[in-house]
Amino acid sequence: MTGEQVSFGVLLRELRLAASLTLEGLAETSGVSVRGIGDLERGRRAAPQRRTVAALADGLALGEAERDRLLAAARTRRDPGGYAPAGVRSFPRGIDDFIGREQEVKELTGLAQQAAAGGDESARPTVVVVCGPPGAGKTTLALQAAQELAGLFPDGQLMVDLRGMDDAPPDPPQLMLGVLKALQVADRDLARVGPQGHPELYRQLLADHRHLLVLDNARDEAQVRPLLPSAGAGMVLVTSRRMLTGLDNVRRLPLGELEPQEATALLTGLVGTGRADADPAAVAEVVQRCGHLPLALRVAGNWLATRTGWSVRRLADRLAREDRRLGALAAGDVHVSAAFELSYQQLTPTAARLFRRLALVPGPDTGPEVAAQLAGQDLFDTEDTLEELVEAGLLGTNGFRYRLHDLLRLYARTRLATEESAAEAEAAGQALHDWLLDTAVVAGRWYEPGHGAPPPDWRGTVDLSSADKALDWLKAEGLNWLAAYRAAALSGDHAAVVEVAEALHWFSDQWIFWGHWPEIFDTAARSAQALGDPLIEATQLNYHAWALSLCEGRHHNSLDAAARALAAAERAGDLSQQAWAHQYRSAVFRRLEDWDQSMASFRLAAELFDAAGDLHGALQARHGVGQMLTKSGSAEEALASLAETIAFLVDAGDRIEPHIARFTRIQIHSAISNAHERLGDWEAAAGHLRTALELSHGNTGMTSRTLNHLGRVLLSAGRTAEAREAFTSCIAQGPDADPSKVADSREQLALLDAAPGLQHPPP
Repeated sequence: MTGEQVSFGVLLRELRLAASLTLEGLAETSGVSVRGIGDLERGRRAAPQRRTVAALADGLALGEAERDRLLAAARTRRDPGGYAPAGVRSFPRGIDDFIGREQEVKELTGLAQQAAAGGDESARPTVVVVCGPPGAGKTTLALQAAQELAGLFPDGQLMVDLRGMDDAPPDPPQLMLGVLKALQVADRDLARVGPQGHPELYRQLLADHRHLLVLDNARDEAQVRPLLPSAGAGMVLVTSRRMLTGLDNVRRLPLGELEPQEATALLTGLVGTGRADADPAAVAEVVQRCGHLPLALRVAGNWLATRTGWSVRRLADRLAREDRRLGALAAGDVHVSAAFELSYQQLTPTAARLFRRLALVPGPDTGPEVAAQLAGQDLFDTEDTLEELVEAGLLGTNGFRYRLHDLLRLYARTRLATEESAAEAEAAGQALHDWLLDTAVVAGRWYEPGHGAPPPDWRGTVDLSSADKALDWLKAEGLNWLAAYRAAALSGDHAAVVEVAEALHWFSDQWIFWGHWPEIFDTAARSAQALGDPLIEATQLNYHAWALSLCEGRHHNSLDAAARALAAAERAGDLSQQAWAHQYRSAVFRRLEDWDQSMASFRLAAELFDAAGDLHGALQARHGVGQMLTKSGSAEEALASLAETIAFLVDAGDRIEPHIARFTRIQIHSAISNAHERLGDWEAAAGHLRTALELSHGNTGMTSRTLNHLGRVLLSAGRTAEAREAFTSCIAQGPDADPSKVADSREQLALLDAAPGLQHPPP
């Protein structure tokens, strides 16, 4: 309970750690077996005889006072009046260097206060399940919280080690009897009610007193459920690697890795500020390579603490190699990989196979469809298998996405190498890459003229029944199919590279500022060159020119790519790609404010598109002419030209692919707004931008550009509050927004904050 007396096992462990000895080290110096010492420390054995205590004291080189203290603890343990059953002990204090988890401790404190306030007969105990992956610090949090909450539970705090990871953990009756004995229930009372009466006696005692009960390291719901009291003003904390979703009427407190600043503070506290401050970059690398996982950070910190001659940089370099990182994260008898192993060994064979194969996923997370390819299961069965991994604490979730912690990914990789042949792993990885690229092609073609929905004979596992669903999949699995794309290029599969890039051409307008389009189209252009096809080369070079200018602002590089595209298109004798080369050149000249060159290229592109019968290209060229007329100061003429472009679009009808039509309408309304700005008609300018906003729903890149444009128009119109709202919305669009427009919106808001009455007309 809460007395000052320390149990023999707790004291023995404290003395061993103070002597910087591992279990193996103490076994060697004392002659007592490693298993015997471990069982004593964990309370799994009765206190040893005096000669064993003497051997341990000699092995620890204890002074007289500490030797007497150890002997006294052993005598207390053997005294029936001081009986403390195996797996049950009075609550130890929390650790001195507890870092972070402020929000979790705050939540537990609030729940404890509610529990302590409920003193009537109808009160129900508060039960909180603290769950998370191996090494997340669940027990540490429970210890810390119990230390802070002790005053709310005057009848005592009790910790029960459920030993959930053991091969044969104790069953509920055994654990219940241990709690009753720890609560000082006399043997005669236990004998009087018999084993069948123990559950009622257990429930009554916990209902009548205000206890804090910690059930640590639970295996499953069946082990925990009988131990949960049904009444009283007490509180129960259950720690488990599993989420224990089968328990009703409980709060759940999931733990993940620490925040970066918390992880840094923990490591700094362990190694000392002097060593940490000497190389903060190395500290950051160690923190990152430990994946912000508390157990890994403690192991790394203890490693350095016992090797005072090592710099933090030396450990950072040691952890840099992924194939050796898990092996390096070991200190004494504590191994990070051993913590993972305990959970892995409890998986079903199907879940274990999927877990190790998830190491083949190239990106940071995955959807269930990708996992199904690795598992060789149908989608519904795969989702069940994924949930088993989540329940086991080996897989994290974020919405419908699944993520392996960085260190668990390394562990999965070691299991894959150990349990499956290199040929099997390579075949599984290649099959996944092929599936990712095939699916990306089908999804991207929703946006390509002449394609649209998947063909009737397509039997994919992904729901691509609409363009929006195709877009969602392409974005969610972007880093995964990109990795497969890179692998295809590296292996020389040039036809696959070109097919994927071509399928994603018009889709790229839906996700403009992703950041990888220049690489994708440059890679495809190189593959086209390797194939020796000048038409394909011209096409991909044109796409690359678009990406360089619009996505990265590398306008002169874009002009060079367009020039090479034009040369390849002329070699191929293809008018359409010649027109696109001029179209992209004209757009770059417009951004460089070379109006004459831009207009000349636009008009040439329009002529070539008409000659080639390229309706989609002709639409873009007409829109470009209207933009240029505005930029060159001919606003009235621009409005007339843009009206003709809208009429062209309407007349073309369904001959224009719907996604291209919608995207072009957004651009046309933005261009009309520009013309009205030139004429000082702010109301009309803002109106067309609001129309563009409605059309750009779902296209974050265009939405961010339109919001920034709208903010500047409203600012010029003197509508400051509305302008502030538009700039704020632009910033809120997230990582897919145009970074230059987000930066400008931040700048405009800063200017408004500095001088609220000042107007900033658009440049």
